[in-house]
Amino acid sequence: MEERIGELWHRLITRLAQDRYPEAAVRLSELNQTLGILFRAFGGDGGLRVEAAGASEHHARRGLLQRIAGSATRIELAWRDEQALRLPEVIDLFPRASLNRDLYFWLAALAACDPGGHLPWLAKNQQLSRLALERYPGMRARYRRLCEAHLAQRPDPAALRADEAAQEQAIRRALGDPGAVAQLPVASHAPWPVPLWLHPSPPGLAPGGAGRDQENESGGDSQAVKDGRSRRGERKEMGDADGGLITIRMENILSWGEFAKVDRGAEENEDLDQAKEAAEQLEQFSVTRDGESVASKLKFDLDLPSESCDDEILQEGMLLPEWDWKRQLMQPDHCRVMMLQARDAPAMDLPLHLKKTAKQLRAQFQQLMPARVWRHGQADGSEIDLEAYLRFSAERESGHQAAADNLYRDLRTGARDLSCLLLADLSLSTDSWIDNHHRVIDVIRDSLYLFAESLSATGDRFGLYGFSSRKRDPVRLHRIKRFDEPYSARSRGRIDAIKPGYYTRMGAAIRYAQHALNQQPAQRRLLLLLSDGKPNDLDKYEGRYGVEDTRQAIREARGSGIQPFCVTIDEKGNDYLPYLFGSGGYVVIHKPQELPRKLPLLYARLTRE
Repeated sequence: MEERIGELWHRLITRLAQDRYPEAAVRLSELNQTLGILFRAFGGDGGLRVEAAGASEHHARRGLLQRIAGSATRIELAWRDEQALRLPEVIDLFPRASLNRDLYFWLAALAACDPGGHLPWLAKNQQLSRLALERYPGMRARYRRLCEAHLAQRPDPAALRADEAAQEQAIRRALGDPGAVAQLPVASHAPWPVPLWLHPSPPGLAPGGAGRDQENESGGDSQAVKDGRSRRGERKEMGDADGGLITIRMENILSWGEFAKVDRGAEENEDLDQAKEAAEQLEQFSVTRDGESVASKLKFDLDLPSESCDDEILQEGMLLPEWDWKRQLMQPDHCRVMMLQARDAPAMDLPLHLKKTAKQLRAQFQQLMPARVWRHGQADGSEIDLEAYLRFSAERESGHQAAADNLYRDLRTGARDLSCLLLADLSLSTDSWIDNHHRVIDVIRDSLYLFAESLSATGDRFGLYGFSSRKRDPVRLHRIKRFDEPYSARSRGRIDAIKPGYYTRMGAAIRYAQHALNQQPAQRRLLLLLSDGKPNDLDKYEGRYGVEDTRQAIREARGSGIQPFCVTIDEKGNDYLPYLFGSGGYVVIHKPQELPRKLPLLYARLTRE
């Protein structure tokens, strides 16, 4: 009975203390793509993705009901860092959905004006607000409505202590007239948060030793937490493993909580699903180093296979540069590309389930073959070139000496002056399942089969390569078919032998493909990149660094006359591919099962003259 009464009391007091409007809530997921486009249109950094921000404690003075209910201690505020623009996952601050939606738009405009730097919170947000209103006059009416609605919700200065009232008055003046307040008065409590401004101290990991990889890491299962939220992290020192005193029974602890520096050994039988559920509930992650390994963890390193089991090494390595976007310089000889070829790849026929589709595609692609044309002025041919012979006779009759060469013509098949290199992502993610019967690698394999079958019908020169990486040395390039090699049963055997590799250092692979294409004498050169995700690797290549290096490699390829084009099955491809390849330089295949048939047709569209 007491529990029931307590539950009812908690519901009542929480409802009375609530200062949100869930019925008018607007979610970031509804506007994610629109906000990304708007942020870039406002001049924001195109390399930043849009993500949900985690909630932070604000330490401001709360009302009586909120203190009794224990609510309103945290708030989601916007901020941006080197990787992403982070916006509240849900905005339900105002009673009208249109105002909540306008707040998303205003925050995107505000963040687009942020040049970085370390100004104080009040000065910085006034400066950004003034810039946004000057650059985007269309936002003025929205900002005015948002200010009026927010000021009506802020604490009444008359009900506050003198120091807090002065602080609140300064914030109100700064909201109404950005730039009018030089300094925030000091008060005993932090001011009430301003959701129209960027975060005063964005969460981030502090430098320290806890983030280093442990030398004795083991393998094990892994599972990613993909709820779209950003969480605050901190680094902690692990407790002394020898000096612990246990004063409670561990089986009585039925909940997960933030880190405490106590001696607690790692358990080998921890449930990964339970760990994931706990991770979704925790606000803050503490990262420490205990010197022990466990069977299950959220991320694991990979070791290369032994040489006897690995593919055959054809070329020990080519050194290639890599772009460092933070320092804005090219690092020479930074990556080593190793060329490999499948060791066990016997010649084979086309798989039965693809033969019907391959036959249809070959018939379609034969229409792309140039028609037979007459070649005039040949030294030898099927018949006399009358025009050349008449010129020769006229010159001889007029007394001029004329050569009797090139008096024939011949009917020959034309050739398209075109070379294409297909570069397939063979990273670890291709081992994931699309449905109950197919993995990503299976779809890529079928795509390579049908692509090669189709192009062999046109006579176009093409090469097939795959790639994966494990840090910058080595980046593994798998040769499936050379440009000067005819498509054959041996080529099909190497296609059949492809398998998931490691990570995706895309910039180095693109630079090698550029080098290979530049060796081809064709007038037109096409680089097709087949991928299932973003650039990433175990080192700093994860995130913005990898995206910027890949973008730089694509720009280099375009500068050398190569046409790069990306085909991806990544559902989030529209978030980052426009920044990498441009709006017309990629396509997202939403149903991966359709990739094998669509890939050759995309090639036909790209190469149609």
